[in-house]
Amino acid sequence: MSQPLRPFSPKRLPIAAAVSATLMASVLTAAPLQAQERDQFSVCWSIYAGWMPWAYADIEGIVDKWAEQYGISIDVIQVNDYVESINQFTAGNVDGCAMTNMDALTIPAASGVDSTALIINDYSDGNDGIVLKDSDDLADIEGRRVNLVQFSVSHYFLARALESVGLTERDIQTVNTSDADIVGLFSSASTEAVAAWNPQLSAIADMPDSNVVYTSAEIPGEILDMMVVNTDTLAANPNFGHALVGAWYEVMELVEAGDERALTIMADAAGTDLEGYRAQLDATYLYTDPAEAIELMESEELLETMQRVAEFSFEHGLLGDMAPNPGVVGIQTPSGVFGDDGNVRLRFDPSYTQAYLDSRQ
Repeated sequence: MSQPLRPFSPKRLPIAAAVSATLMASVLTAAPLQAQERDQFSVCWSIYAGWMPWAYADIEGIVDKWAEQYGISIDVIQVNDYVESINQFTAGNVDGCAMTNMDALTIPAASGVDSTALIINDYSDGNDGIVLKDSDDLADIEGRRVNLVQFSVSHYFLARALESVGLTERDIQTVNTSDADIVGLFSSASTEAVAAWNPQLSAIADMPDSNVVYTSAEIPGEILDMMVVNTDTLAANPNFGHALVGAWYEVMELVEAGDERALTIMADAAGTDLEGYRAQLDATYLYTDPAEAIELMESEELLETMQRVAEFSFEHGLLGDMAPNPGVVGIQTPSGVFGDDGNVRLRFDPSYTQAYLDSRQ
């Protein structure tokens, strides 16, 4: 299995400031090189139920097999800190990264990195949750400090939860916490509430005095998990996209079949057992059928979801201090463009999945 990347910068959140002037200079410098034809690539991922298939595809040589078919090589790298993995992609240190739809917009795309959602692998259907101490009523979150990966998709999820009980972010205090640290912090006496995703959510839910009071099952289809690649790199090297898609859907066939060996390897990589990982998958709507993933990418609902995400991001200053409106970053899907069509920086491209599907028929 590939070794984790060393962090390129100690700076992390808030995300609106995560891409420094130095990092931006790196992005601009790297862009012309990324646009060239080449045969070596890298992608990264972090621990999450819906991304564990990348661990399996790496361990079992499935990515290598598909890359070799196209005469290229792809290094698959685990990064233990989720936001750090996206920062690596934004800096041009890797060519692809597993991330959510909101984070793809607010970090690389908002920083000027033209990014393409190559694969929409799932939506969170309970994998994200809010946990309170001393109460099983979400309304009791009022006045509490909430630990979460601030300004990430967890922040969006928290805002949606607060809306459901007539509260706003003014009614709570958010505390930025790395996903790598959030489980350990829950046992602290000073921790009152957390917003987290699996597998961390499952670990917290098993701890004393933990009450899961709201999950992403309440907002199905809004938190999308994806493999995002650099648009210029993809355009110059389509085989890179074809290899990634082929490897992904080979693993999806095993998941759909309930292959115990494959699922056990994924569970081990996630730090749980087979039963625990299956429970996480129960809260994950995986698009194991490529035709269904294509249908989602082509739907008007996807564009509507991305508009809602862009509006939230704008309200929280995540599209840049000088952003004049929620559409400052253009978002392109097959059903249209939301925002500035002269500044499209986030694209949803089903053509590679369609090519894979056509090859199987």
